[in-house]
Amino acid sequence: MVLKLYYLEDGPPSLSCRQVLEALEPLAFELVNVSFYHGEHMTEEFGKMNPQKEIPVLEDDGFFLSESVAIMQYICDKYKPGNRLYPTDPKARAIVNHRLLFNLTTYYHDLVTYTIMPIYFAYERTPEGLKRVHRALDLFDTYLQRLGTSHAAADHLTIADFPLVNSTMLLEVIDFDFSQYKHVTKWYNDFKKNHPASWAVSAEGMRLMKNCAANLPDLSHLNHPLHPTRSIKK
Repeated sequence: MVLKLYYLEDGPPSLSCRQVLEALEPLAFELVNVSFYHGEHMTEEFGKMNPQKEIPVLEDDGFFLSESVAIMQYICDKYKPGNRLYPTDPKARAIVNHRLLFNLTTYYHDLVTYTIMPIYFAYERTPEGLKRVHRALDLFDTYLQRLGTSHAAADHLTIADFPLVNSTMLLEVIDFDFSQYKHVTKWYNDFKKNHPASWAVSAEGMRLMKNCAANLPDLSHLNHPLHPTRSIKK
């Protein structure tokens, strides 16, 4: 059975999982687009795959796995063990795992809250949120400076780069200037230049989000269990 990734076409966690799958070519997989806007992830059927009703979800011959970090790790460990994307050396892997968790708990959390959540839900960008963005950027800049490598966790591409790139891309969606963070800026621009196939995935997600930013979506029909929605007057 071919691997299936149930994904959100402009969702950073989904984009990261797709990039890992494509980086492990010739691994065969199928993309199944789940419409967030039509609430396809909130159905009872989707809940059988992931009780959290969040996207993405990986299906591997009847085995369902959610949480993008777990998905990326699983794909590498099962389908290309020992590859440089997810190294097996304990210290090298620890750095990759650290960057993945840093993105999950801090970097993506703070950036998406400020940049994207106000586009889709009834949230506002606040001075406190802006402080958190700058703190996250400063922390990532420090990690890059101290490690001194070409990529986020090594001198080569690892699975840590994908989610960090897709988080940083959110700043570009709203034209947020982060050039003062020199190490982040160089790493981000180098990724675009050196990994064009992977960047094309991010760029498509960014295009879709920019379109939503210009035409705010009305998600009031979702009755979302976590986020306040708003009606858009047409």
